[in-house]
Amino acid sequence: MYKATLTESYFPAQGGPDPAPVTIGDVLRASAARAPNQQALKELDYDGTVLRTWTYTQLLTDSEQLARALAARHAEGARVAAYANNIPEWVLLELGCALAGVILVTVNPAYQKRELRFVLEQSRSEAIYYVANFRGNPMQAIADAVCDEIPAIRHRILLTDHEALYAGADRGQLRAPKPEDPVQIQYTSGTTGFPKGALLHHNGLVRNGIDTMTRAGLNAGDSFVHHMPLFHTTGCAVLALGGLATCATMLLAPMFDPSMVIRVIERERTRFILGVPTMIVALIEAVEKSGADVSSIRRIMSGGSMVPPELCRKARAVFGAPIQIVYGQTETSPVLTQTWYEDSEEDLTQTIGQPCAHTEISIRNPVTNSVVSIGEQGEICARGYQVMLGYNDNPEATAKTIDAEGWLHTGDLGRMDPRGYVRITGRVKEMIIRGGENLFPAEIENTLLEHPAIAEIAVVGVPDEKWGEQVACFMRCSGHDKPTPAELKAFIRERLSAQKTPAYWIWVDQWPLTGSGKIQKFKLGEGFVAGEYIPMTA
Repeated sequence: MYKATLTESYFPAQGGPDPAPVTIGDVLRASAARAPNQQALKELDYDGTVLRTWTYTQLLTDSEQLARALAARHAEGARVAAYANNIPEWVLLELGCALAGVILVTVNPAYQKRELRFVLEQSRSEAIYYVANFRGNPMQAIADAVCDEIPAIRHRILLTDHEALYAGADRGQLRAPKPEDPVQIQYTSGTTGFPKGALLHHNGLVRNGIDTMTRAGLNAGDSFVHHMPLFHTTGCAVLALGGLATCATMLLAPMFDPSMVIRVIERERTRFILGVPTMIVALIEAVEKSGADVSSIRRIMSGGSMVPPELCRKARAVFGAPIQIVYGQTETSPVLTQTWYEDSEEDLTQTIGQPCAHTEISIRNPVTNSVVSIGEQGEICARGYQVMLGYNDNPEATAKTIDAEGWLHTGDLGRMDPRGYVRITGRVKEMIIRGGENLFPAEIENTLLEHPAIAEIAVVGVPDEKWGEQVACFMRCSGHDKPTPAELKAFIRERLSAQKTPAYWIWVDQWPLTGSGKIQKFKLGEGFVAGEYIPMTA
């Protein structure tokens, strides 16, 4: 850990001089030179069997070939969308875009038409690279229907159609982007009902992956199962780029299946696990049910929502390794703080650790923007190499998030102790974190307000033992017959992806209001927990 005795809630950047900025291509080529014959990527089937493999040399070769095809197809700085689950071609597209100077727009494979349309139009994408379907979602059909109505989309290419994917590779030339150039757009929370596109640069994504994996203790030659969604920064930056920079072996799973993951850990003797708390719970249950030998595991990392102390203790008992907590957000590429492997039980279970290397963290008064005293609550703010360039085509939102001194305001409330360890105490934003997935009430509210029976609505996160939080939907009827939960679920599922569907539906006759007439959402949440609001059951 870093040694510090602070007198105010400001932790200066640690870790020595800032490393020279790098691009994703720089790191990929360095790893291929360092470990040319090391296994870089293994594709897992749904049952855990290995389908295809790439050494670091082969991964570089295929990435450069795809980059040439992309360069022949797209101008430098063009935006292209990836609408797919975890397959090797997603990783190759990520690396190929970086080598071609093309900006990758990551898309949740659960998205429906409305969500996909917004991302494609807001990002100004000119192409979509997709799969036919995933988990029952007809993605190709959805994308084709949306793209038929967006003239700017010039290319639609199935990632599994290698002839189309690599077409033009003999004509394209590799480009030389700079470390500070944008390389990805990832969508995160918004107050208008739609997410904002964080414009992320090469150095932020790849350097953050390296710094996070270094503190996690991942070494060259280690292997790990990658089951985190690639469209998240955790999946495509921390695991994919951090793992490749470390010269580790990534076993890419098409989706999270705890029983399959445990079988692969036992067979491959992997050393590292990363998952949101609900995933760690499922993995523990799979080990207890199967009796699998998971003694190879040395490190476990988790975050995305609060990690209960009991889960940390149980993980140590089952895997023989502690959980290292990470905290961050998409806008910071993503990790800002992280506990240390050697931390005490209290620090591992009660804090989100110390700032990552080369990162400044401060706790600031949300009103005055001044640094608060040690132990005082304020907004967690960050400054460093990993901060986004800004929100895509949204300078007003960028200015609200990154102040004139370069401090990114996370919207989360916390406290810092004299050693620089941070604790989260709440959220300025109303974002709901369900199983590590960020859900935004305004988007759900705006969608449900289209239902003729709903006059007013408030979507609130309520505590849940399994998921961390669940979505509770409070509604006031417009005078029509009140629809059943099944009817409401069907209505929203036609418009939004499954994880945004409320778990609880509650009709109210009146709202708890502020003096200015605004709904007090925190009182709805408190009342739900106290049993004052009874959800519909049928």
